[in-house]
Order: sequence, then C-alpha cells, then structure tokens
Amino acid sequence: MTKRVVLLIIIALAPQFVAAAPISVHADFEGGALGKIIQVSERHFRCGVKGESDHEGRNRQANWYYFRVDGAKDQSLTIDLIDLQGEYNYRPNRGAVTGDTLPWYSGDDSHWRPIESAEYQPGTPLLRIRLTPRANKIWIAHVPPYTNQRLQRLLGEFKKHPALRQEVVGRTVQGREMLLLTITDERTPASQKKVIWLMFRQHSWEAGSSVAGEGALRFLLSADPVAAQMRRTTIIKIFPLCDPDGVARGGVRFNAHGFDLNRHWDAVDEARMPEIAAQRKAILDWFDAGQRVDLFLTLHNTETLEYLEAPPESYAPDKGYGSLTQRFFRLLSESKTFAPTRPPQSTADSTTPGKPGRMTVIQGLYQDRKLPAFLIEQMITRHPKLGRQPTPEDRQQFGADLVRAMWRAVMP
Repeated sequence: MTKRVVLLIIIALAPQFVAAAPISVHADFEGGALGKIIQVSERHFRCGVKGESDHEGRNRQANWYYFRVDGAKDQSLTIDLIDLQGEYNYRPNRGAVTGDTLPWYSGDDSHWRPIESAEYQPGTPLLRIRLTPRANKIWIAHVPPYTNQRLQRLLGEFKKHPALRQEVVGRTVQGREMLLLTITDERTPASQKKVIWLMFRQHSWEAGSSVAGEGALRFLLSADPVAAQMRRTTIIKIFPLCDPDGVARGGVRFNAHGFDLNRHWDAVDEARMPEIAAQRKAILDWFDAGQRVDLFLTLHNTETLEYLEAPPESYAPDKGYGSLTQRFFRLLSESKTFAPTRPPQSTADSTTPGKPGRMTVIQGLYQDRKLPAFLIEQMITRHPKLGRQPTPEDRQQFGADLVRAMWRAVMP
C-alpha cells in the first residue's frame, strides 16, 4: 500500500517521466484520403496518395490527399508523398502532385495556409514536405477541402431566402441527393428573364470549384444592388456539388462505379451513372419545354493552366457563339482572380475521338442541343495576378466575379 502511494506521488510530481503518445496519421473523416503509410522513423512518414482508376482500370488519378497528423506538436516532421504516377485520357504521366502543387495545412481543419516550400524528386516521383506543427493536431491536404457538410451549412443559412428554391433531381450511386438550386426574384415574370446555368464540383478533388460556388451563391443572395438586379432580370440554375459520393469518400473524379463525371455525356446509363443521367435530364427537360439557356458553365480546377473553353465551332458564323465567347472572356479577364494562360478556344468534339462515351458536359450538351456551354479551368498553383497560390477567399471572390461576368455577357 505504501509503495503504491509513493509511486503515484512521483508520477504526479514528475510528469516528464510519462511517455508521450506516438505520432499518428489518420484519414478516417469526411473527405479524408490516404494510401499506404510507412513510418520511416519517429518523425518521418511516407504516405501514399491513394488515387483512383476508372471503370476500365485506366486513367489513374492521384491528385487528392487529405489527412491528419496527431501528436507532433513542436516536433520537426517529414512527410514524403509517394505513389504519384497517373494517367490522363489514356496517357501515362508522373502525376498531378509535383513541386508546383504545394500542399496546404491547418491547425483547426478550417483555416488553411499553403506550405511555402517542398522538395520534389521527379525520378521517383516523390514530394517531401517538412514542417513543425504548432498544434497537437494538424491537417494536410492537396488544396483546402470543401465537404458535403459545409454545403449543407451554407444552404441552411439561406433556406428561408425568398429568391432561393432547392429541388432534388436524382440520387447518386450511393443514394445521396443530387441538388439543383434556382435563384430568381419570383415577382418578375420568367418570360422576361435571361437564363444562366452553372455546374460546380463535377470532380471531387476540385474543392476550389465548390468554394467559388459558395462565393457565387452568397453574392447572388446578398443585398448588393447588382445582385438584386440580377435576380430581377435572370434565372440562375445551379448544380452546387455534382459528386457528393466522391466528396464524402475523398475521391478524385470518378463515381462509385468508376465513371468520370465529366466524361460519358454522350452516354445515358441511369444504373451506372445516375449522376450524369439526372443532371443531363434536368438540363434537357428545361430546354425541351421551351425554356431559354443563354449561357451554361461548368467550373473546374487544374494544376498550372487557367482558361475558358467554348462550345465546338463557337467561332462559326452560323452558330452565333463567337461574339458571346469573346464578350464573356473579356469580362472574366477583368477579375483579379482569373489569369488566363491562353485565349479562349473551341473544345474538340470529344476528349477521345473515335471512342464512345468520352464527351465532357459541354461537348455532350452541344451535340444534343447546340447549347452555349462553356468550361473554365482554374489553376491551383502560384497565380500570376495574385503572386501566390489562390486562397479560399480568392476563390469566393472569383465566384462572385464569375456570375457578374456571365450576367453581363448575356444582357443586351
């Protein structure tokens, strides 16, 4: 009995003798994704980027990771990101994670900062990051994440807004709702309005698309006089998050059956691709009912490029989209958060000529109904206009700039 009391007193008075918990790595939360974890030493880990392949076992994409490190406060930590090789449109590459795509980190899973430097070894390939966390938990991601939960919180903020209507147009492979939002001032007759469609987050890794979508939504429902005028003169239809299954599991660009949600728009398969089927039906049903589509846009992220892609043959005189393309591009370029790396170009007829089921949404909509459908890619690397990697605040600002540019492009 006496020995036990003495032992407890020693521990209480000398906590430095209590062993610290080991450093551990976790990805068991919404959007979390990591492959194999190899602990090289106490503070050195090799972490595989999980990646995903398509339904054919091809086109492996390894450009999403999101994980948490526990127990490394004030300790020098080395993390090697490995298993980076990939394939895009059937062409092998070293992968999308390079020395240009520096990771982001957060001490609270809410406020994110870019890691300022990393060592890239292209021969392996491998990206080595070193940091000393100032908190006991630190989150690391390819880009700042945007989850289904965050979208639901956003929609909850505006659920009583008179200009917002939400509807479910279908369900994903795993049963999640496919949402379509409509924003307009119902007091103004619809027949007098232009109609704009937007699509965000077709690929789950492209979280910046969702952040821009939030910025667009917040602006459109704000008290800003321009936003109020837009609601009076325009109907805005928005798919706010096109791949909720992928976002939940920490996916890349494929649905649960392995189908790329920005390919296969020339195929209808409600069983294997219910997401595409539901979105396509909503758009075409609207148009076939005699409603307008003045401008359609899908927003994406990529690594080092930024551009506007126009409908096929958009410069042909008989299509009439050439002037719309030029006007839209000029208005976009006025934004401090859009830095085009090339002039606007017409998209090809398909991403993989001669292979059925390889059309993007803008290729498919143009083939089906000759709709003025555009695509924007935005870089995640150092931004020429900003002089740094775009932050979530920059993405939100672009969302507001984007819808203003679309509106001005279609108005007389």
